[in-house]
Amino acid sequence: MTLAPHTPSGRKYNANEIRALVNTDTGRYSPEIYTSEDLYQLELERIFARSWVCMGHETQIPKAGDYQAAYIGEDPVVVVRQKDNSIRVFLNQCRHRGMRICRVDGGNAKAFTCPYHGWAYDTAGNLVSVPMEQEAFGGKLNKAEWGPKQARVETYKGLIFANWDESAPNLDTYLGDAKFYMDIMLDRAEGGTEVITGVQKFVIPANWKFAAEQFGSDAYHAGTTAHVSGIIAGVPAGTDLSQVQPPTDGMNVYIGNGHGCGLFSRNPMFYQVICGPQLTEYLTSGPAYEEAVKRLGQGRADVNLCHMNVFPNLSFLTGLNTVRMWQPRGPNEMELWTFTLVDRTAPDNIKEEWRRNMVRTFSASGVFEQDDGENWNDIQHVLRGHVARQQPFNIEMAQHTVQSTSIEPGFPGESFAYTYAEESARNIYKHWAKMLTTTNWTDLGFGATACAAE
Repeated sequence: MTLAPHTPSGRKYNANEIRALVNTDTGRYSPEIYTSEDLYQLELERIFARSWVCMGHETQIPKAGDYQAAYIGEDPVVVVRQKDNSIRVFLNQCRHRGMRICRVDGGNAKAFTCPYHGWAYDTAGNLVSVPMEQEAFGGKLNKAEWGPKQARVETYKGLIFANWDESAPNLDTYLGDAKFYMDIMLDRAEGGTEVITGVQKFVIPANWKFAAEQFGSDAYHAGTTAHVSGIIAGVPAGTDLSQVQPPTDGMNVYIGNGHGCGLFSRNPMFYQVICGPQLTEYLTSGPAYEEAVKRLGQGRADVNLCHMNVFPNLSFLTGLNTVRMWQPRGPNEMELWTFTLVDRTAPDNIKEEWRRNMVRTFSASGVFEQDDGENWNDIQHVLRGHVARQQPFNIEMAQHTVQSTSIEPGFPGESFAYTYAEESARNIYKHWAKMLTTTNWTDLGFGATACAAE
C-alpha cells in the first residue's frame, strides 16, 4: 500500500470541458487526463464508486471464513466467504474512528477486530463486540447501525465483482458482450478455472488509464518496438527470424460499455512466444483444444491471443491467462495486482507451464512487464513538464478501417477496425468522459429496467 499525497486544486470541471479533453471526432486528446488531481478525484466518485470492480476469484476464498483484502478505487474492502457459501464485500473501516479492521492480505477468520479501540465485527460485517460497552455507552449503542458499508456482490464464472452503487445495472448487463471474449479464458474447459496460488503486487509510477487503454486497445506497441527483444527471445530455436513478422490478421474491437479488446486468430506463433511449446500444444491441439471448440465454437477456440480491458481497471491476456487489476493511487501512480488462471482440469505439468511462463513474461521480473512499466513510467515523468502537458496526443489510428460488422463472423461489438487501430481506445475515453459527466445510467446506454439493483 502506498500513501501518495493528493493535493487537488479545487477546480470544478464542467461537462463541456471534460468532453473537450477527449475529442474522439478529431482523434486528439489532452494529457491532462493523466495528471489532474481534480479529474482523479472525480474518477473515484463517478467511475470507481459506481462501476463493477473485480475483487479476485472465488477459488482464492474457497471455505467459510476465508477472506482477502481488496480495493474499489482507493477504498479498502474485505472480501469474505460466508457460511452459506455466498460472498460479502464491505468497507475495511471501523465505524468508531476509521481504522482498518483487516490489516493483512488474506487468511481465515471468525471476526475482524479493530486494533485501535477493539471494536469487533463478524465475517458478515456486523458489529458484535465493543469493549466496555455498558460503561462507555450506557447501554445506548445500537450495534446494528454501526457495521461497515456493504457493497453489492455478483460473480461471473469465478470472478468476483463488487459495486457501491445501488442504481447501477446488474453485472450481467454491465459486462454485456464482454462476456463473449472473457469466456475465451474462463470457459474453455468443464469445471472452469482456478487461481495459481499467489498474487503479485507492485507499484508503477504512472496513471492507471495508460494500462487499461493498452490492454483494451493497443496491439501496435507489441508489433513495432516495445516488446521486440522479448518476442525474439521466445521464438523457438532454429526459427528464421526474417520470417517473424508482425501479424496483420487480427482486429481491434470496441465491445461497448467502456470495454475493449484486440485479438489475433489462427497464429500459434503467438503462443510459442509467450507460452512455450508445451502450453502451446495444450491450447491448440488434442483433447483440451477439442473441448474448447465444443464449448466456445471454432472461432473463439482459434483465438491465439486476446488482450482485453473490462472498464474501468480489469485486464486479461488470454493464453497466458493473466488477470490484472490496475489499482489507482492518485493521478501519477498505480498498483498492479495480478494473478494467473488455469483450467481447473488441466494436468499439473500444464499448470506449472502456465506459472513458469507467466513469471517469465508478465510479472514483476517479466520481460514484457518491464517494457510496459518503463514506457508508462517515462510518459508520466515527461508529463511533469508544463509545456509537455499542453501537447495533444494522437488517437487517430485506423479511423479509415472502422466498420460496424465484425471481421470475424459472429464476434459481437459496437465497432471494429484493423489489427493496429485505436478505435477501441477512442471509445474507451469517450465512455470515460460520459461516466464523469452523467450520473444517470440510462444516459450511459443502459436500459431503465437494467439500472435497478436486484
